[in-house]
Amino acid sequence: MTLTESSLVGLRKKSLREQALIALRRAITTGELEQGAHLVETELSTSMQISRGTLREALRQLEQEGLVSAGPRGRLSVRHLDDKEIKDIFAVRASLETLAAHTLLTLDGQDLAIAKLREAVTAMDQLATAGLEERIEADLEFHRTLCRLSGNETLLHTWEQLEGSIRMSIMFAGQERGVRNMDVARHFKLVDSIEQGDPGIVAQEIAEHMDIAASTLVGD
Repeated sequence: MTLTESSLVGLRKKSLREQALIALRRAITTGELEQGAHLVETELSTSMQISRGTLREALRQLEQEGLVSAGPRGRLSVRHLDDKEIKDIFAVRASLETLAAHTLLTLDGQDLAIAKLREAVTAMDQLATAGLEERIEADLEFHRTLCRLSGNETLLHTWEQLEGSIRMSIMFAGQERGVRNMDVARHFKLVDSIEQGDPGIVAQEIAEHMDIAASTLVGD
C-alpha cells in the first residue's frame, strides 16, 4: 500500500483522533486508499505521525461507519462494496428519506422547507462543471437537508452513518456514472413530488429515485 503526501501526513497535535478520522475517511472515499487495501497500523501511524492507540480509535469509528471491515485475524482493510451492497444501501436510503419526506408533510412551514430543498438542487446545478468530488458533496447535502428538515435527529444520524458508504459507491463508480447519478432534473422532480403533498406519490418517487441511482452506479 503506497500513501501519498496529501491527507495522511503530518497531523497537528490538537484533536489527533478527529484529524486522523477525517484524513482516513477522505483518503478512503476519494480512492487514495483503494477498496480492499490492507490498513497496516505501523505504516499509517508513522505516516500520520500519531500513536497506534489514536489510530486504532479512528479505525474503530471507520469500521462502525462501514468504510473499514475486519478480515481473518482481525486485519482491517478498506471495505469493498459489491453490487448487492450498493443496492442494499440505496434501499435503506429510500426508506429513511421516505420517512423524512412523509414527516415533512406533517410539519408547519412546508413552504420554507420546499424552498430550502430547491436551493440545494440549485446549488447542485451551479456545480455542473465542477469536479466530481464537489458535485458529490452537493448531492449529499441535498439528501442530508431532506433528512434534517424532518426534525428527526435519530433519522438524520442513521442517514449520516451511511454517508461514507454512499460517497464511496459514487466515487468508485467513476466520472461518467457518478455524474449521471446526480441528474439535477431528477432531483427537482423529487422536490416537486414532495410539494404535491401526496405521501403515496412521494414514496413512489423516492423509491424510483434510489433505484435509478443504484442501477446507474452498478452499471445495470
